[in-house]
This record gives sequence, structure tokens and C-alpha cells, in this order.
Amino acid sequence: MKHFLLSVSILITLSASAQSSTDSVKSVITGFFTALKNSDGVALKAYFTDSAILQTIDTKSGTPRVKTDTPAGFAAMVSRMPQGVADERITFDVVKIDGDLASVWTPYQFYLRDKLNHCGANSFQLVRTGGLWKIQYIIDTRRKDCQQ
Repeated sequence: MKHFLLSVSILITLSASAQSSTDSVKSVITGFFTALKNSDGVALKAYFTDSAILQTIDTKSGTPRVKTDTPAGFAAMVSRMPQGVADERITFDVVKIDGDLASVWTPYQFYLRDKLNHCGANSFQLVRTGGLWKIQYIIDTRRKDCQQ
């Protein structure tokens, strides 16, 4: 009985810790999109590591091409937009965490001036550094064939 109670206690502690980490990771991504909607480039940059990479798979030409941006370039572009113009609405589909690494998949719909502009999926890679989760890598798809 003593071993059973100890095992249950350990499982509850591990479950609470995992939930806390998942919530922390989701909070970073939610904050990232809040900064985007608020056109707050300074806040946006704070969510990234110093060596973060942002990429998108561009299919406009018919042939998939990967385009790369920096957090500073992305934040500068966002800062120039009026507040509330860009609104990316995500759904947390998968959150996986192993130690200081988190991988998150978020399907999304992107609204520009309250009109659906495009949709796709984001793949985030986050690292925990100094006790805080930061975005190391984002890659996304973008397509126009969205269903509301």
C-alpha cells in the first residue's frame, strides 16, 4: 500500500509538471499572436531566442519555395501595421515536450482587416532557456483554399 501511494503521488506530480510546461508553451505562442495583433514588434521580438529562424513555404509560383525571415525583420514589418489589422487565429493541435524542447503544431486562419486572407499550419520549435520558453524556429504553410 505504501508503494502504491508513493507511485500515485509521483504520477500526480509528473502530470501537474507536464501540464504546467504545456500551459507555459501555449502561453508563449498565444502571447506571440497577441503581440502580432497589437502590432507590437518589441513584444514580438521578446518571444524569440537570439538565433531564431522564421520560414514560410511559398507556393505562389506553383513550386514550393522556402522563404526565410529574421525575428527583427518580422517584428519591423509587424510594427508598421496598424493595430488590429493582422489577426491569426490558431488551434493548438499537438504539443510535445521533452525536457527543454517543445514542438507545437497549430492550424490557423489569418484575417487581414477582419477578412479571411489565408490559412495553413504553423510548426513551432521552442527551447527552454533560463527557465523561460522561447521560440527557436517557426515554419508555416499558406494557402487560399480555406473553409470557414
